[in-house]
Amino acid sequence: MNKKKIIKKIKIQKINGGNANPSPPIGPILGSSGVNIMEFCKQYNMKTKKYKGEICPVIITLYEDKSFSFLVKKPPVSIQLLKMINVKKGSKNTNQLKIGKISLDKIKIIAKNKMEDLNCYSIQSAMSMIIGTARSMGIDIID
Repeated sequence: MNKKKIIKKIKIQKINGGNANPSPPIGPILGSSGVNIMEFCKQYNMKTKKYKGEICPVIITLYEDKSFSFLVKKPPVSIQLLKMINVKKGSKNTNQLKIGKISLDKIKIIAKNKMEDLNCYSIQSAMSMIIGTARSMGIDIID
């Protein structure tokens, strides 16, 4: 078995799905690592076209021969929550100013969608993590 030697892993959090281009933050990060920026952008945009406009974090693995592979993560839970309740930003004062309400059914949909990226083994624990995020953003949970 011929395995390539990994020389670096790069995580980029804020790239819009289907919209990667060589401008910052992508260009400088990948250029300094020797990654073919245009090739990465082309492949990333193909993989994330269904998430156009949403933030899709990526982990890029750079190999010794200057080739690369990458893993695209689902949009962050906070972004999915805001999208579900049609709000642009979370609350600045979560105890007093609530920005919306979300049902447990919608929380379960987000949990199923994000399950592979979360550090948990059951849908219940994933939902509990998402409920915590929702509360910290000023979103009320309803049954």
